Amino acid sequence: MRLLFQKLKPTSGFSNAIHVLLLLVLPVILYVFVRSGFLQLAYAIVILAKWRMFAVKPRFWAANLRANSVDLMVGLSVVVFMSNTSSLSIQVLWAAFYAFWLVIIKPRSSRLLVSLQAFIGLTMSLTAIYTALADGSILLITFISGLLCFCAARHMFDSFDEPYARMVSYIWAFFGASVAWLLSHWLIYHALVIPEPVLLTSSLGFGLGTIYYLDHEDKLSKLIKREIIFIMIFIVLVVLYGTLTLGGKAV
Repeated sequence: MRLLFQKLKPTSGFSNAIHVLLLLVLPVILYVFVRSGFLQLAYAIVILAKWRMFAVKPRFWAANLRANSVDLMVGLSVVVFMSNTSSLSIQVLWAAFYAFWLVIIKPRSSRLLVSLQAFIGLTMSLTAIYTALADGSILLITFISGLLCFCAARHMFDSFDEPYARMVSYIWAFFGASVAWLLSHWLIYHALVIPEPVLLTSSLGFGLGTIYYLDHEDKLSKLIKREIIFIMIFIVLVVLYGTLTLGGKAV
């Protein structure tokens, strides 16, 4: 009986194949709902797919929600992106990306891939917010941006067993909210796609996260550190130049 149970684990064998198949069905369902115009059902399916978060005692709900926040950020963002295009091919590409995320990226637990998960979740969700709430309240965008930054930071730092993970995550959340508050007043889109707050927050997050990862792995040289800092400064200057010269919405 014990051997039979081990064979039915979702990490290997027939059970794993069924598990992967069920994961692949989710993007297909989202695609069908979005094409049919049932957006509320598509959002609900993403959330209901995480029902196991609440299949424990209530005192564990907050921890489970935080642990699954990046996955929710990606899933809900995919629905936003799919619903904001009428192109069949682009919607299929987003569904394919979500399938790749569920099967290949999300299950990985190495520090490098967990950091990549945090970056993907942050960039996609911030972009989705400015897509879905382009004319929405700046206060709402600011609050959600700070919350997304906090979730992404905790997702990354928890994999490093960082003792100051909560404090650093709050600092990053405050920074992300501040960027959203300031730049949302003069919202500019670079390359007609990326809002300036997303470009600045994601780029600095990627740069700082890379420095943290390389330093933690004892792979950070002075040259690499200087190169990353130079790139981050360049991006900040680009954002400032765009804000001062354009100073409005470019779509």
